[in-house]
Amino acid sequence: MKMLYFAWIRARIGMAEEVVAPPAEVRKVSDLLDWLERRGDNFATALKERRVVKVAVNQEYVDFDHPLAAGDEVALFPPVTGGH
Repeated sequence: MKMLYFAWIRARIGMAEEVVAPPAEVRKVSDLLDWLERRGDNFATALKERRVVKVAVNQEYVDFDHPLAAGDEVALFPPVTGGH
């Protein structure tokens, strides 16, 4: 599974992307976020305010209950703000 991290999430985690192999019990986005949080303080800090984290799977916005597959690309990013 390819993970992509953007903006302040990338800064807090300390990398822009990585390939991960989560355990079999990671079946949906919320499971993945739980697993990532346990990987270290940097992940826990980045995902602490989970309600503001946006998730895209294979370049489509999804909810936290969206199912995952091994070959998915998962992107995590903060809300997008616009300006004029």
